[in-house]
Amino acid sequence: MVRQMLHAGYERAPLPPVRQEPPTSDTPPVAQKPPAPAEKKPVAKKRDPFFDNAKYLTIVLVGIGHAWDPLRDDSRTAEALYFVMYTFHMPAFIIISGYLSRSFEGKPNQVKRLITGVVVPYLAIQFGYTYFMRWANDDPDRDFHFQEPGFALWFLVALFLWRLTTPIWKSLRWPMPVALGIAVAASVTPSIGGDLNLMRVAQFLPFFVLGLQLRPHHFQLVKRKQMRYIAVPVTLFTCVFAYWAVPRMSKAWFLHDKAAADMGVPSWVGAVMYLAIFGCGLVMTACFLSWVPRRHMWFTVLGAGTLYAYLLHIFFIQGSRQFDWYEMDWVDHPLSRVAITVLAGIMMTVLCTPLVTKLFRFVIEPKMEWFFKRDAAAMARQRESVPAQGQGTGRRPVSHRRPK
Repeated sequence: MVRQMLHAGYERAPLPPVRQEPPTSDTPPVAQKPPAPAEKKPVAKKRDPFFDNAKYLTIVLVGIGHAWDPLRDDSRTAEALYFVMYTFHMPAFIIISGYLSRSFEGKPNQVKRLITGVVVPYLAIQFGYTYFMRWANDDPDRDFHFQEPGFALWFLVALFLWRLTTPIWKSLRWPMPVALGIAVAASVTPSIGGDLNLMRVAQFLPFFVLGLQLRPHHFQLVKRKQMRYIAVPVTLFTCVFAYWAVPRMSKAWFLHDKAAADMGVPSWVGAVMYLAIFGCGLVMTACFLSWVPRRHMWFTVLGAGTLYAYLLHIFFIQGSRQFDWYEMDWVDHPLSRVAITVLAGIMMTVLCTPLVTKLFRFVIEPKMEWFFKRDAAAMARQRESVPAQGQGTGRRPVSHRRPK
């Protein structure tokens, strides 16, 4: 900066021996320019290890839940644990997704990220999933059904619609009652078809809207030590209740993919059951978050790769079912459930690693600069950030005047 200030007056008349006098030249001296303010480099937003830890743990539970599904019919205990897990693992993941979507306002860069990070992966994985099922199921005539999400792909459709409508939810005075109203209405409307899996989109909507309304101080409540102590008896009671409920209710209540009429109950029962399960999901999500580590752990970095694990584990889970892995003799052993649980956790962990994310980034998080227009405002800011000629470079400005 000192250098710049000195060079700004390079072409003035020389100083007199004793005192400075006004220059006699007809050409006025070059006025000094104030130093240009230094450009502030954008500071990268620091990731909160709490949310990365929570995302990793929930995605591991998603994989374990899918691995447990073929085992639950043979064990009431496994079925009860399945019920407990499905009470909160997707609600927790969706609440965190909503919380991290609070800044979405439909800006060009955000829309671009929504397309490259949600729409493109959905189309790519759905395309690959169809070919995989053609091969694994020996069904070469299997059609492409992009309007019907394949196994577990409904979440990408839901995330796209939820995030796209985020500005609407942020502008409402009572977003939660409205979202709950939509969810309850969907739970009693059997005419909602399977296209885009709109039944799940509507019934899981309140968890996303709740995440949009949460603020950091709300999460401080579940981080208290007292909350961790309270979570122990609440979880134990939930496990006992789930064990009692196994022969009395269907797992479809936790999947939120059917209307009340499809499960053979009156509409008012479906509405009451939905609200009850929604409340249980909130309580169990709070208990789960109270046990999530706050500090940086060995698996914290894996929280950034949860989308990769979610999409890629589909092929392993479906492969295990199509190739009858659960029909092997060792699966019938009581310890097999423990082994399968550990294997599922390892699978999800590996799929979250930076190596896997690097290999599959071209499919799941492509840049696609060629597909979008250049943002005129961003280009203008970029031009303004380039320092003017002769300023801030340590060089003297070139003089075009001939010395007298």
